[in-house]
Amino acid sequence: MARRRRVWWVVGGAVTLLVLGLVLGPLVYAAFQEDAAAAPTVQAQPSDVELAADTDGTWTVGPGSSAGYRVDEVLNGANVTVAGTTDQVTGSVVVEGGDLATAEVTVDVAGIRTDVGQRDGYFRDGVMEVGTWPTATFAVQGPVDLPELTGTPVTVPVTGELTLRDTTRPVRTELAVVRTAEGVEVSGAVPVVFADFGITPPDLGFVRVEDRGQVEFLLRLAQ
Repeated sequence: MARRRRVWWVVGGAVTLLVLGLVLGPLVYAAFQEDAAAAPTVQAQPSDVELAADTDGTWTVGPGSSAGYRVDEVLNGANVTVAGTTDQVTGSVVVEGGDLATAEVTVDVAGIRTDVGQRDGYFRDGVMEVGTWPTATFAVQGPVDLPELTGTPVTVPVTGELTLRDTTRPVRTELAVVRTAEGVEVSGAVPVVFADFGITPPDLGFVRVEDRGQVEFLLRLAQ
């Protein structure tokens, strides 16, 4: 009889720990979550830096570039800003006669990471379905008037097309552009309403993602 009671105590304890884990785990996770760091943006260049000479030509997205997403989620009542990024970014920008003629940037969605592996797995497979739609694209068809590019960032409004999950929508945004010693740097953020792209934001009970967010990028361009 005593042995049987011990068995039941062990089973009961295990069940209790499991329940506590399921209930308290998300709460503990939420307690240690912090808002994601601000997105990287172009920076003014020191006055003594020798800048790239000419901006006309074809520019290629190079090392040091990044892209990703930023969303707000509610985790057991705690508001958290989440950002995922990847350096798997390719593309090119063409400048003709001082104007932006064309630009196209492609992002490997499967490479986007946050600080939580489970979230990333659900984002890749449950939300973006990267097995079917592995990339996202942002494209601009000019001409777009560019101010003179110097070592001080300038703002350039553009209209382009954003493609997510094989759905393309027109978008408007403002780019920050600066000339550097190596070439040109561009940063920006494109606001996204998920329903416009057939994306259902996760709502898993203890975590709920808002219905909109933004696509962010920092491009280091070289000829």
